[in-house]
Amino acid sequence: MIDYSPFWMTLQNSDESTYTLIKDYKVSGSTIDRLRKNAPISTVTLNDLCTILECDVQDIVQYIMTPEDKKRFMK
Repeated sequence: MIDYSPFWMTLQNSDESTYTLIKDYKVSGSTIDRLRKNAPISTVTLNDLCTILECDVQDIVQYIMTPEDKKRFMK
């Protein structure tokens, strides 16, 4: 499972907010909603967020193996 909780911590520790991401950096409201719901985002968006927040990918996203993931791909 892809989890964006690091994004929210990184955003909180930055000088930015969801408002500034939308208004100043033209990040779409639907992207913010996708981050809230741990829905897929593009690598372009991931790159943009890393650039805006001056951080690394792991400051935006983390992978958490769920039992469902394990069941699907592990033998």
